[in-house]
Formats: sequence, C-alpha cells, structure tokens
Amino acid sequence: MKLILASASPQRKVLLEALGLKFEVIPSGIEEDDHPEPDPANRARDLAWLKASDISKKNPGSIVIGCDTLVVADDGTLLEKAKTVDAARRMIEKQSGRTSLVHSALCVIDLKGKLHEGISSSKVFFKKLSDQEIDWWIGTGQWRDRSGSFQIDGLGQLMIERIEGDYTGIVGLPVYLLGKLLTEAGYPLGKIDN
Repeated sequence: MKLILASASPQRKVLLEALGLKFEVIPSGIEEDDHPEPDPANRARDLAWLKASDISKKNPGSIVIGCDTLVVADDGTLLEKAKTVDAARRMIEKQSGRTSLVHSALCVIDLKGKLHEGISSSKVFFKKLSDQEIDWWIGTGQWRDRSGSFQIDGLGQLMIERIEGDYTGIVGLPVYLLGKLLTEAGYPLGKIDN
C-alpha cells in the first residue's frame, strides 16, 4: 500500500520517518496565497484537502496525506509565510510576549477516494523578545517558509516559554491525529494495547 506525503516540509518528513513508515514525498503544487477562505482554521482544512486531492488525482491507488499549518496572532491576524525580512520581523515583533494560536490541519485520502480530516489547534506562548533577540532570529534565516515566521523545533525553541497542545502539531504534522486518520483510512499501523 503506497503512502504519499503531499508536502515538501523537511519537518513533516522527519516526523513521519520517526514513525517508521515507508512513504514517498510528492509536494503539491497548490498555491496557498490564492485561497480565498478568511477563517484560519477553515483555511488550513481547505488547503490540506486541496493539497491531498491534487496529489491523489495524480497517484491513484495511493493513500495521500495533505497538511497545512497556519498561525494566528492574539489579535486575530493571520500570520502566513513571510516573503521578506521586514515582514518576518513584524510577525516576530507582533508575537513577542504574546500568545499565538497554531492550527495544523490534516487530510488523508484513502484508496477509495474518501476523505479523513481533522485539525489540531495549540497555543504558543512567546517570551518577551529584545531587539537583539529578534535580530538574532531574523539573522538565522530559519523564519523562511514558516507560518508565523517561527519554528518550535531547533533554535526557535529559545523564543518560546511554553506551549499548550500538541508539539508535533505546532511543528506541522500532528502525529496522534495522523495515526487516527490513517487507521480510519485503512492504512496498517501497529496496535497499541492499553
């Protein structure tokens, strides 16, 4: 049974590899910026579905995982991937000393084309960052291609006081939810006895 991750995210790939699953990475060509849905949770769900559908149509006979992660500042502003250094700096300044909400949506399409969907939402509590700390973070370049211009893994952890929710969901692939959806989709995972 072929499993496909419809994402180019190295973080998602690492999380999936850690589960010991055999899969192929085929990134979707869906353009995230063009999607009109304004509600962040619904937008993440829609984009996960669009990415999974895009790859599923091109790879019949496969189970496809589509993902999308969006960050929302505490004032409700959607913080998508920054395109410039200045935009990234503004995002980090906006989150400094505050709490952001991270929506990580998954869509698994099974062999019959049926959708199995879910969303994991978590809170990220940022420390109050000095100008020097913000300069340091921007200088790492690790804000690139990340919703909210931050990461929860690696160096990004130094900016975050605590989280409420699912660490793997904040990384971009909520592992517990993925296991549930893959099981629903008929993908053979190991059994965990309680």
